[in-house]
Amino acid sequence: MLENNLQLGDTGNDVKILQEKLKILGFYNAIITGSFGLATEEGVKAFQKEYKLAETGVVDNEMWKMLFQFTETAITPFRDYPILKLGSRGKDVEELQKKLKALLHYTGNITGIFDLETENAVKRFQLNNDLTTTGIVNNQTWTYIDMLYGSLNPCVKDEEDTDTDTISYTVIMGDSLWSIAKKYNTTVDAIKKLNNLTSNTVRIGQVLKIPVNNIDENYVNYTVINGDTLYSIAKKYNTTVDAIKNLNNLTSNTLSIGQVLKIPVDNTDNNYINYIVVNGDSLWAIAKKYNTTVENIKRLNSLTSDTLSIGQTLKIPVSNIENNYTTYTVVSGDTLYSIARKYNTTIDAIKNLNNLTSNTLSIGQVLKIKI
Repeated sequence: MLENNLQLGDTGNDVKILQEKLKILGFYNAIITGSFGLATEEGVKAFQKEYKLAETGVVDNEMWKMLFQFTETAITPFRDYPILKLGSRGKDVEELQKKLKALLHYTGNITGIFDLETENAVKRFQLNNDLTTTGIVNNQTWTYIDMLYGSLNPCVKDEEDTDTDTISYTVIMGDSLWSIAKKYNTTVDAIKKLNNLTSNTVRIGQVLKIPVNNIDENYVNYTVINGDTLYSIAKKYNTTVDAIKNLNNLTSNTLSIGQVLKIPVDNTDNNYINYIVVNGDSLWAIAKKYNTTVENIKRLNSLTSDTLSIGQTLKIPVSNIENNYTTYTVVSGDTLYSIARKYNTTIDAIKNLNNLTSNTLSIGQVLKIKI
């Protein structure tokens, strides 16, 4: 137990421990620096106000005792984990998926394969904990995962996630259990029971499980980024704004960065890839490129004319889909070498999988990348 009083201007490892414990409890959302600045003081005062202590902004023995009591686990040093990224496999990935699932950032199966769903879960975790949002799990990200996972109730860690009728929701400013329950057509008691809550208090950044009914399995998860609108997302996934709002129980078109949406997709025909139209494209050129016909593309996309618009997303029919691959859309500056290096594969492997005869790429081109 630490006994040093801390206040504005202090620095050192004790301040770092303070910030980490405040972060676990939801009172500090900035980066762990070891410097007691205004953000740390604000977190201390918020903690003191919540637990009926004198709002001095100074951490005394009584507050230290409560901090350790509420977090229970001491801060652990960095573990020597291997760096994990898209395409990684093995027991470390299984452990990562298990811990992210317990922390409500990952909803997929424990496969030991670092796929796009796992990468998105890592990005959500990093975004919510003010880490650099790379999707790559380094020692810093591992340490935060271990720290938060270690503070969970043991029954939460060990439970088998058999209840698939839930979604994860991150609390934002102005939220209350009542407003969240109303938004998702459920009750305050149902949310409290599912999350083992003993009061109605929620904190910004807190992740809740929300019970929902009639989950539609034909969807993908999408994390909102800066500049997104419901219209742009609907256009990207060849769906409608109303379809997205209905699936996510949205009552307005307002989105927040980091928000996770379920996007309806058509799984009746899996033998296709998504292609984004770029300047100069025509149905004939795209059909030739993917060894199909104009009529096949028009039928799959319910097109009534040959007119295309830049940025339009088309489903392109392909044969003999390879199961173990992801898709990548070429952006300005990409080369086969840079893409191969990013996904830990080779130029020849990409060329063979995509039937490429040269190293030339075009912006918007969709490549299959083996993982």
